[in-house]
Amino acid sequence: MNRTLILIGLIIVAVGLLWPWLSRLPLGQLPGDIVIRRENASFFFPLTTMILASLALSALLWLLNR
Repeated sequence: MNRTLILIGLIIVAVGLLWPWLSRLPLGQLPGDIVIRRENASFFFPLTTMILASLALSALLWLLNR
């Protein structure tokens, strides 16, 4: 459990340090992401982005468990 918490903490720190470069990626604006804009409201559902993030995380965890 301690090892897992340390790993999660290191990942959060790495994402925080890399945020200026990660924010330039077109995640959240990919084809397949659902955006509905009306006069008074907007709805955003990043379907494609979530699928890509899930695949990347699954691959990373698979590599770490090998």
